[in-house]
Amino acid sequence: MTAAPAPVSSTAAGALSAFLRGVERRALVVAELQCGDPTVAEQALVAVMRAFAGIASDLPMAQWPERFWSLLVHRAPLREPTAGHWPAPLEHLAGLTPPARLAFVLRIGGGLDEAAAAQILDLPMADYQHALADACPRDAHGNPDAAGWRALAEQVQLRIRDLPASRLQRLQQPVAAPTSQQPDAASWRTPARPDAPAQRRPVKRQRGRRFPWKGVLIVAVTVGVLLGGAAWWKHARQAGAPLADTPEGAVADAGPVKVEALPTDDLPTVAPTASPFAASDAAMLADPDLPTARDADLYAWFAAGGPVPVDESQAQPSRPEPATAGLETAAADE
Repeated sequence: MTAAPAPVSSTAAGALSAFLRGVERRALVVAELQCGDPTVAEQALVAVMRAFAGIASDLPMAQWPERFWSLLVHRAPLREPTAGHWPAPLEHLAGLTPPARLAFVLRIGGGLDEAAAAQILDLPMADYQHALADACPRDAHGNPDAAGWRALAEQVQLRIRDLPASRLQRLQQPVAAPTSQQPDAASWRTPARPDAPAQRRPVKRQRGRRFPWKGVLIVAVTVGVLLGGAAWWKHARQAGAPLADTPEGAVADAGPVKVEALPTDDLPTVAPTASPFAASDAAMLADPDLPTARDADLYAWFAAGGPVPVDESQAQPSRPEPATAGLETAAADE
């Protein structure tokens, strides 16, 4: 049972068609040299192309080569080929076991490197290299024949290059013949078209967007709860902080201070005591020369011939008189 091609875009369909055109020539030669029957090889390749077209749209393009060759080499006619026929230049392939022959044609005909070919065949690298060694021609002494290997590789490349175009055209045949009730059958490469365009559901136009009162209310309530909790926590911390931080023996009451008048009845009466200096102070205060004694520093300065103080209530000269001017005048007057 073959997979039907899935609907793909025109770009993907073009990429798929270009990929198959680029790989079909080598793939046909690989299938033919592996099974030894051109008809069986064409049938196997057509089945692989149909299956690949059905899954290609689900794969990245970078995985297309690996998946295509994996589908081809796992076909029964290639895994377990029956008796076939090989031309004279390639008679060496008839004497190889199917695994060794498949390893050879995939490496030379498919143009794959050893790592990619081993991964496609699900073989470890050592097993794949061992299969290639079994496929290598031997000389008379049983040693690998490098010239024989190059000759086989040249014959395979020549067969790929000279492949008739008619055989490639047969690979593009439609899946089934057209009938009166069906449209013309296109090639299986053409992506399938949907039977009818999907009916689009009418899109309801949204009316003017209403203000999200519910969301705003939820946000407001949440903010109010948070603010209330923060205020309560702050008040609780302030109320409990003095009790926790008060040292032992200290007053922790933070209430208002009460003021009360103390009773004066029980206060003791203290008699005023006379100062021992009261008599001497009274004699000094009664002395008539006390004002002169209080200005003794002024008279001492005047007797020493000090300068006369400047009267700051009047305008001052730009150049002040020297300090010795008054002394000289006083000396001259004498």
